[in-house]
Amino acid sequence: MTEDAKTSEHPTDPAVSVVGPGGGETIVLGATRMRVLEDGSHTGHRLAIAECVLAPHTQGPPQHRHGGHDEGFYILSGAVRFTVGDEDHDAVAGTLVMVPPGTPHTFANVTDQPAVMLSTFTPDLYVQYFRDLEKKLADGRPLTPQASIDVMSRYATEPAADWA
Repeated sequence: MTEDAKTSEHPTDPAVSVVGPGGGETIVLGATRMRVLEDGSHTGHRLAIAECVLAPHTQGPPQHRHGGHDEGFYILSGAVRFTVGDEDHDAVAGTLVMVPPGTPHTFANVTDQPAVMLSTFTPDLYVQYFRDLEKKLADGRPLTPQASIDVMSRYATEPAADWA
């Protein structure tokens, strides 16, 4: 095979995305640090992936429902408490939690150790929520439940008032 044939053999193949350790976009939300590994730009906006580090005793967002995307959480280390409606689920390393659209949920790190989870968003639209929330907090305001709710409303997400 000639060199020209090798380079043009699959001209429509998509480019592979590789994000190494320390790579990706960092978003800081109070005590939560997120590293966006895939924002949807390499997946046709079908999937986004982020690594989230929750400091000890970190509360997550108010319980809420997504109207337009699935959200997945794979616990890499530590433990994360997921509240789904009125049920708590303590997820330890190796646990996968999938939340379909319309399901009320929130999460928190209620332990004395950091927790790390890999989060997925299908489609990718919710990554922009985290970017917008970071901008809202840029002037030094604390991350409050109302700040989260205000930004959530832009992304087909609403508070689960029946579980607040």
